[in-house]
Amino acid sequence: MISISVCMIVKNEEKVLKRCLDSLKKIADEIIIVDTGSTDNTLQIAAHYTNQIYYYKWNQNFSDARNFAFSKATRDYIYSADADEVIDSKNIQRFLTLKAALLPEIEIVQMLYCNQLQFNTTYNYDEEYRPKLFKRLRTFHFIEPIHETIAMEPVVFDSDIRILHMPESNHASRDLEKFVALQKENTRLSTHLHNMYARELFIAGKDADFIAAIPAFETTLTDVARSESEILEATAVLAHAYRIQKNTHLFFTNVLKNIVCSSCSEICYELGEYYYHLKDMENACVWYQNAAYETECILDIRVKNHYALQGLSNCYRAVGNIEEAARYELLLDNSSM
Repeated sequence: MISISVCMIVKNEEKVLKRCLDSLKKIADEIIIVDTGSTDNTLQIAAHYTNQIYYYKWNQNFSDARNFAFSKATRDYIYSADADEVIDSKNIQRFLTLKAALLPEIEIVQMLYCNQLQFNTTYNYDEEYRPKLFKRLRTFHFIEPIHETIAMEPVVFDSDIRILHMPESNHASRDLEKFVALQKENTRLSTHLHNMYARELFIAGKDADFIAAIPAFETTLTDVARSESEILEATAVLAHAYRIQKNTHLFFTNVLKNIVCSSCSEICYELGEYYYHLKDMENACVWYQNAAYETECILDIRVKNHYALQGLSNCYRAVGNIEEAARYELLLDNSSM
């Protein structure tokens, strides 16, 4: 049987920490808590579960804090947890079965991360595999019968364990402020962070957040190393930002750049909104229709499954076609089930 170090970084998690640790204590051989500056009862709650509590001076870098927590681990595997996660009794049993039977060559175990979408998290899925359990010490070995080389790819196992992500609220404002700070420092966003920034704007950003993001995504368009998917993300963000600024020229500049690449539901919806607010219901319907049925989302699934249908209903209601408006409202109701 393997042994497991649970590693967590926390700050002001008194509302959710007990719920999380009550489930984790059943699978952990040690629990390591790294606090980055709590001012509530987080540390007092943590002390009921472990004496391995450390303080890490927050430097605005989650990876540094997570690496510090990992450095304190001593067991075979490290389970990386967040305070707003919960493992229910069925999945605790699955975890214990895994713990008893895991083969030593497995270096990473992925688990199904199950989102509670009512909190507008930045993840557009009900569940998705994420790496959660990591072998603490990796053993390197040579492969290939000739021209031998070191095996660099980790051995990954996809388990059937489901981790419930149950935040009390979202952290969008904090995250979006950090992205603006990175832009002001002229930090080039990785492909992953570029996508997360754009996604978080569409899912949880306010008008001011989009406008603050303009410099970062304008930079994307002049960066020759950016991929087509990153250009699509940038032009979608910029089209929305310039539409709410009522800058028609730059709005259409970015719409056209997006359509030249391949287009997406988000950009078609922006066009629908543009024409709807001009009271041009005919063209608004065309673009809402494209958003709902002819293109795919790249950042926010609600655009296709909810917003575009609502737009179509609004258009038909505005021109007095109540029957057609009701049909789209019915589709809208069904899409939210």
